[in-house]
Amino acid sequence: MINFQNVSKSYNSHETLRDINFKVEPREFVSIVGRSGAGKSTLIKLLIAEEKPTKGRVIFGQYDVHRIKSKDLPKLRRHIGIVFQDFKLLPRKNVHENIAFALEVAGRPENEINDLVMEVLDLVGLSGKERNFVHELSGGEMQRVAIARAMVNRPDVIIADEPTGNLDPVNTMGIMELLRKINDMGTTVLLATHNKDVVNHLKKRVIVIDNGRLVKDEQHSRYHL
Repeated sequence: MINFQNVSKSYNSHETLRDINFKVEPREFVSIVGRSGAGKSTLIKLLIAEEKPTKGRVIFGQYDVHRIKSKDLPKLRRHIGIVFQDFKLLPRKNVHENIAFALEVAGRPENEINDLVMEVLDLVGLSGKERNFVHELSGGEMQRVAIARAMVNRPDVIIADEPTGNLDPVNTMGIMELLRKINDMGTTVLLATHNKDVVNHLKKRVIVIDNGRLVKDEQHSRYHL
């Protein structure tokens, strides 16, 4: 599904990633870990075509990510749901409207939108919160809304970029169990984090990035700083 082939990325002669090679198969759950500045966020930007590699290729399904035309980028990104540390919810819209907005942008017919929103709210455990506004939610609830929004178009892959960075330990474990549930339902999950407790709790495949290099790639692994 995802294939990084000899990928390097430089900014102003500074090499952020160097000779990265790995594959992710459908339905895998992979933690991409490393200290802040190790290159995790750059790797994600390459996958969603926000950045182009200096060298190498990034393949996602049928797409050679950095050779597709600009007009086809929305088609690529429809296969990917993204969850951020800071939620990126729209403060003037309620929960239902935040999630529905992702469907509207994708051009889904109006008669489908409500059913899809309610279905995904049930998935993330927020049924009954659809009319609440962002300021009325806890941090854990806001992240669940963000996950619902990422899932509502039924992507092949969820990318979670430090999704628990602003959460307490209880909500952190709740979000991890939700991502595990989504993975069990068949969605590939890529989790970028530097939280070793989260990674070690999951006991899934771990890819470690250090100073721009891939230094470890193991199944059912643990992460030690």
